[in-house]
Amino acid sequence: MTIISNITNLNQISGLIEQLPEFDQAAADAATERQNSLTKPPGALGRLEELAIFMAGWQKAAKPQINKAHALVFAGNHGICAQGVNPFPQEVTAQMVANFEHGGAAINQLCQANGAELSVIALELDRPTADFTQEPAMSAEDTLAAMKQGAEAVDQDADVLILGEMGIGNSTVAAAIAAASFGGDVADWVGRGTGSDDEGVQRKVAAITAGLARAGDMKAMDILAQLGGREQAAICGAVIAARGYGIPVILDGFICTASVAPLQKAVPELLDHCLVGHQSVEPGHRKLLDAFGKKAILDFDMRLGEGSGAALALGVLRSALACHNGMATFAEAQVSEA
Repeated sequence: MTIISNITNLNQISGLIEQLPEFDQAAADAATERQNSLTKPPGALGRLEELAIFMAGWQKAAKPQINKAHALVFAGNHGICAQGVNPFPQEVTAQMVANFEHGGAAINQLCQANGAELSVIALELDRPTADFTQEPAMSAEDTLAAMKQGAEAVDQDADVLILGEMGIGNSTVAAAIAAASFGGDVADWVGRGTGSDDEGVQRKVAAITAGLARAGDMKAMDILAQLGGREQAAICGAVIAARGYGIPVILDGFICTASVAPLQKAVPELLDHCLVGHQSVEPGHRKLLDAFGKKAILDFDMRLGEGSGAALALGVLRSALACHNGMATFAEAQVSEA
């Protein structure tokens, strides 16, 4: 049973923060003290030091470990494709899920290279969400069901969780969620996704503008139901479940980060245990990271999705812990300090 198993109303999500574990400052302080005693100038490893201390606080251990990394990729289909926002047909979602399952995608290779177990969860691909220009994408009941499915997919024995997604049309969904959550010009949130031309980008902008006008004012979690998809809801559920288990999370790029924007809008502290694996070239991602107050681990001009950037960042996180745990202190190495 996960922490959201008994939730019956989307508005109850914000109240969960009172039941969730917090960052262990004492463990982080111990990790910081260790970093400052290692055979290097203080701060010389930059963000590698920050990542090690982050992991220490969430694992509640001065020398955190990654013995088991779990990657989850959620897949869904979207009614907004009726507005011509997708350059590829929706059948590609199921075809790519099969590719994941047979080990042929980038995420398979990156998980193997960086030591993560991969699970792929297809979410009712034969029942796309509704066209959000015409009606809510999902009912509250459907949204909660997808959130709970995402939560139940989390391996509570994992030391770190990697999250990704697949769904034709979901770059439009992500931009819609981001625009609804943080405002601004819709066009500033919209990118080319899987290869939209200029006319395709304009169709995205028009669809999102219509969807926002139809939905009107929305509470944070209502954004997920009105404009989101099942994979976005599942990602939110997985993030909350991971927090309940005390598992740090690596989010992927624009779509994955936008998926949890309703959580950020509802209670920013719900994402304290989340890292962002990479900064996508999708133009809205930098704006999202600024809104979240987070800095991506990598900036590799990637825009694939699938959890690929998060899986690549896992290698950096493992390197951070290897240095943190394996380096000698000045005393151990009998090296004179300044």
